[in-house]
Amino acid sequence: MAGKFEVYEDAAGKFRFRLKSGNGEVVATGQAYTTLAGAKAGVSAVQRAADGAAVVELEKE
Repeated sequence: MAGKFEVYEDAAGKFRFRLKSGNGEVVATGQAYTTLAGAKAGVSAVQRAADGAAVVELEKE
């Protein structure tokens, strides 16, 4: 089963999104947005950025 983005209103009245894997585990969360449209735009931005994104292993600091 594919993952999905959920867009919701939090207890403070802000809109957020979370990405859930196929098994229902939350794997990413977005910041708080003042509008539903802003949260949906955030989802679109993550989808565009993730398409073909490289995996980079960082050195321990």
